[in-house]
Amino acid sequence: MAERHAVALDDTSRAIIEQLQQDGRRPYARIAEAVGLSEAAVRQRVQRLLDAGVMQIVAVTDPRQVGFPRQAMVGVRVRGDSRVVADALAAFDEVDYVVISAGSLDLLVEVVCVDDTQLLDVVSRIRAVEGVESTETFLYLGLAKQTYAWGTRPPEA
Repeated sequence: MAERHAVALDDTSRAIIEQLQQDGRRPYARIAEAVGLSEAAVRQRVQRLLDAGVMQIVAVTDPRQVGFPRQAMVGVRVRGDSRVVADALAAFDEVDYVVISAGSLDLLVEVVCVDDTQLLDVVSRIRAVEGVESTETFLYLGLAKQTYAWGTRPPEA
């Protein structure tokens, strides 16, 4: 896992990100109008943000709407190097999010499945990974909030 360092964003870059968060297919000419730059300048800034890993432009789907109604967060306790186990779990097709954490759980692993049978299979495969000591599964019953707006919120000093 490559670790990236934070990039300082100015107000213009934040405004560009906000425009793209509203519509990832928004034309550069419209973004340029909104942020007060030329289209070419917006294109260059977007490319720099992409190259630096600050953002990605992707389609975000609702798993329930595309045939994956069973979602869960699996907490994992690890023996040894959490990063090695995290990399192994990140390779699972059903896993879409892996976080190395502090506290009683070493890893948080989000799993998206078609049903409980597939979820049971995935949890069994997680438990079989070398270094996994134990797991705790948290089924998603509802979604209260999901946002990706932190890219436009300035960090507090």
